[in-house]
Amino acid sequence: MQAAFVDIGLPKAGFLHVSDFYPGVEELPLIDAGQMDREVETAPPVAEEPSGEQLSPDEAPQFPIHHDPIEDRLSRSDEILVQVAKEPLGSKGPRITSHISLPGRYLVYLPTTNHLGVSRRIDDEEERQRLRDIVLALKPPGAGFIIRTVCVGLSRGELQADMRFLIELWNHILKRSENVSGPCQLHYDMDLTLRSIRDLFTPDVTSVVIDRAVDHQRILEFVDSFDPRLRSRVELYEAPEPLFDQYGIEQAISRALERRVWLKSGGYIVIDQTEALTTIDVNTGRYVGKHNHEETVLKTNLEAAREIVDQLRLRNIGGIIIVDFIDMMDPANQQRVMDAFDAALKQDKMRSNILKISELGLVEMTRKRTRASLPQLLTETCPTCDGRGRVVSVTTVAHDAMRRIREVARAAPEATRIVVRASAAVAAFLCDEESAAMDRLERETSCRVTVEPVDGSDITRLDVRAL
Repeated sequence: MQAAFVDIGLPKAGFLHVSDFYPGVEELPLIDAGQMDREVETAPPVAEEPSGEQLSPDEAPQFPIHHDPIEDRLSRSDEILVQVAKEPLGSKGPRITSHISLPGRYLVYLPTTNHLGVSRRIDDEEERQRLRDIVLALKPPGAGFIIRTVCVGLSRGELQADMRFLIELWNHILKRSENVSGPCQLHYDMDLTLRSIRDLFTPDVTSVVIDRAVDHQRILEFVDSFDPRLRSRVELYEAPEPLFDQYGIEQAISRALERRVWLKSGGYIVIDQTEALTTIDVNTGRYVGKHNHEETVLKTNLEAAREIVDQLRLRNIGGIIIVDFIDMMDPANQQRVMDAFDAALKQDKMRSNILKISELGLVEMTRKRTRASLPQLLTETCPTCDGRGRVVSVTTVAHDAMRRIREVARAAPEATRIVVRASAAVAAFLCDEESAAMDRLERETSCRVTVEPVDGSDITRLDVRAL
């Protein structure tokens, strides 16, 4: 596997692949934040490449791969400094790395690499170069940074303040690591409230609505620290109706957990998640179009392309994704759908990789997964179907009950009565639909058969005993 399992103080050990291990990160020297004022000409060359702006380091710069076996680089009981790159998912423990990344409002600091990345969502090349020049002029030697999307239009001073904050934060982490023994938490990112404001509250957001006065004040203070111009967009909700009811949040969450998502045209998409991958099927549904079949399919596919990306973001679906668009005969129409799909994905902050439509008409893609999806967070495995999404029918359980009546009678020849305890639906089916068969069983076994309904929604519940 070329990996180590590291005790980080959680129930499951962290998984550290050899490519994610940077030896001696805790021994890196402290950086003098005052070095950020030297001229551009003195800045050393760095590896520059577009960045997806993800906060986990394995999603941004391509770190060098060391070929030495991990057993030659790590030993049992070694203490190393690591960061959680992926939260525990399912039966897997957290993915960890020693390539540290510290996100700020405008920059992401990468202390273990000399990389400079620019968010791929900044598409103005002139602005990209301006931001590169500023960060190159400010950053200390050997320090790496990712320039985030919200940096567009920022001044040197604003970027410098964020850079100084991140460098001082990293210095604090290094100093703390010298005085503790592992496993120990050295740093925890902001809580969900402030993290959401830092990462999502951009100038194109019209308002942020909060229904707790204490959080409203915290957000105002935080916004004042990086962009006071956004302060007027932070609203305290004080109406008597609950905030989630006012904005239909509960209904939106319920829809985000449904398997079928309807499109405005009348078509729909079906989303099925398994442990290995997610499949998305597109159907025309009630939409029949006005002119011809190809036009109907094209319109449905174009609408589905945008909706699929929205659902991926809303449900936080990652990993391997297979999309089955409706078959189209015209290659130009296929390209229009792919262009629309690609354009929608460019608005997604999470890194994705999309392939062309295959010979079977399927689109294969991957989307970076660092946290559990919405269904994984809000639902649990069905105890009846064991997560398969289907249960055996009433007829199947009823016929199983009749077979077990015969088995119990043969095992207890002295019995005069057999009791069947089953769900209400199965009990009703045995007494009504299969009443003639039950009479034959009584004659065949020489036992009186009594059917008793039991409470509960588990249709597979079945107990057959001789008395």
